[in-house]
Amino acid sequence: MREALFVKQNTEKWKYFEGIQQANPDEIANQFIEITNDLAYAKTFYPKSKTTAYLNGLASKLHQSVYKNKKEKSNRFLYFWKTELPLIFFQHRKQIFYALAFFLISCAIGALSAKYDDTFVRLIMGDGYVNMTNENIAKGDPFGVYKQQNEFLMFLQIGANNIYVALYTFVLGIIFSFGSIVSLFRNGIMLGSFQYFFFSKGLGLQSVLVIWIHGTLEISAIVLAGAAGLVLGNSFLFPKTYTRMESTLRGAKQGLKIVLGLIPIFIVAAFFESFVTRHTEMPMIMSLIILLSSAAFIIWYVFIYPAKINRKLAPIN
Repeated sequence: MREALFVKQNTEKWKYFEGIQQANPDEIANQFIEITNDLAYAKTFYPKSKTTAYLNGLASKLHQSVYKNKKEKSNRFLYFWKTELPLIFFQHRKQIFYALAFFLISCAIGALSAKYDDTFVRLIMGDGYVNMTNENIAKGDPFGVYKQQNEFLMFLQIGANNIYVALYTFVLGIIFSFGSIVSLFRNGIMLGSFQYFFFSKGLGLQSVLVIWIHGTLEISAIVLAGAAGLVLGNSFLFPKTYTRMESTLRGAKQGLKIVLGLIPIFIVAAFFESFVTRHTEMPMIMSLIILLSSAAFIIWYVFIYPAKINRKLAPIN
C-alpha cells in the first residue's frame, strides 16, 4: 500500500487518538494497541518516513497514558455494559443491519413457502410438533406446549440452548461470514413458517401476544449473534491495514464480546418463556407492555444509546 493511501485511511483515527485529553483507561489501552499495529506496519514499509516518526510519538503518548491512568478492576464490569459493548454495537452497526436484513428476508421466504406449500411447515417444524399443536388448538389451548414442563427445568434448558445457538452462529462466521448467514437463514425460515402456521389457523394476533413475550428478546439476540459472526468473517476477508491473522483475532475478540453481552438477554428471554409465556390467559395489555418494553430496550441499547456514547467520545473539531 502506498504511504499516501495508508495515511488517508487512518488520518481521522490518529487525530482522534491525539486529541483525547481524558478517556477511559481501557479505551486508551485499545487505542494503544491499534497505534502500535499501525506503527509496526509503517516501520515495515516506510521505515524512514515522517509518518513512522509521528506514529512513534503518538504511541509513546498513549503508552504513558495507559500506565498513568490504571483502571480499578471493580469498574471493569460496569464499563463493559455501559460503554464498551455499546461502542462495539456502533462500530459494527452495518453488520447488525446486514444480519437483520438476512433474517427478515428468510422469515418472508419461510412464510411464503408455508403459504403455498401445505407440507412445508411439517418439513421445518416436524410432524410431532404440528400434530401436537393441532391437538392443542382443538382443545382450545393452542399454546399449551409452553405449559407442559416444569418452569425451572424449562428455564435451564431454554437458556442453555439459546446461548449455544448464539455461540454456534457466531463461530460459523469464520467460514467467510457465509456460515453465520446460513444460520440466520435457517432460523428465519423456521420463524417465518412457524408464525404463518398460527396466522393460517386464525390465531395470528394471539400468537404474537403470547410468543413474542419472550421472542422479542430471543430473536433480537439471535440476530445480534449473527452480526457477531459477520464481524468475525469480515475481519478475515477484509483485513485492511492489518495482517490477516491480526485482523481475524481482533474480529474474533469483538464478536465474542457481542455474544457474551447477549447472555443476560437470553437469560431474561428464557425466564419469560418459562415463567410468563405459559400464562396465555393474561390480559392483552400485560403482553403488550412486556413485548413493547423488550423491543424498546433492544432499539435503545443497540442503536440509540451507542450513537449517543459515540458522539460523547468523538473529538470536537
